[in-house]
Amino acid sequence: MGLLKTNPFGHYDFIKKWLIRIAGSLSHRRYRGFNALQIEGSEIIKDLPDTNVLFVSNHQTYFADVVAMFHVFNASLSGRVDSIKNVGYLWQPKLNIYYVAASETMRSGILPRIMAYAGAVSVSRTWRSKGKEVDRPVNLSDTENIGIALHDGWVITFPQGTTKPWKPIRKGTAHIIKQYKPVVVPIVIDGFRRSFDKKGIRIKKRGILQTMEIKKPLDIDYENDSIEDIVEMIEYAIEQHPSFLKVIPHEELQKEEELNQTRRWDY
Repeated sequence: MGLLKTNPFGHYDFIKKWLIRIAGSLSHRRYRGFNALQIEGSEIIKDLPDTNVLFVSNHQTYFADVVAMFHVFNASLSGRVDSIKNVGYLWQPKLNIYYVAASETMRSGILPRIMAYAGAVSVSRTWRSKGKEVDRPVNLSDTENIGIALHDGWVITFPQGTTKPWKPIRKGTAHIIKQYKPVVVPIVIDGFRRSFDKKGIRIKKRGILQTMEIKKPLDIDYENDSIEDIVEMIEYAIEQHPSFLKVIPHEELQKEEELNQTRRWDY
């Protein structure tokens, strides 16, 4: 019976478990070997409810960010605080972890399709398609699928919808929060775009310190907070509010832009 058990999207749990085990084992040295991952606040993870938790994070690569979170979440659930030492925590991973990703990205090759099976909730971008700007309505089935994933477990989302920093938060995330009322946990990451290529697959530089800070759940009044209130709350929580630009030295911003231009031509 266990071998035939599926999640709400029809994916077999035993296949997903082995995909997480294998991908986790192969990727572990990317965060504890070639490069280091400094974690803060992971003690919060083990006290979260088993379902209806939404993680909101800034975004730096397509896949390396999510893989790191799978490591940190499972390590914390197995009793490791702010550490991913000893990859044995992946032997019995939490299977009801999902992440929101663009359909276009998840169909871009064999590896993305495999990773999609491990937990992607694929959505259609409303503002961009095949490298071109578009303007199309939200696909209601996408929102429904995120709701299904929240009902079943935890969902990771990157509300800016892009790996470029300082882009505005998409209001769709706030609408989902108002509709499904999840526990919202902010995460702030850094160092990933210096370690990896844009896709987060190829190691670009070794010896980089990557960081992940897991913050306390947001205090949201689901009934009375407006969409704009929630958007602003997320912007501050994941440290992507425009006001943060005022305290970052001009030299750092220039380096960031030069790095983005370099990464633009990686593929």
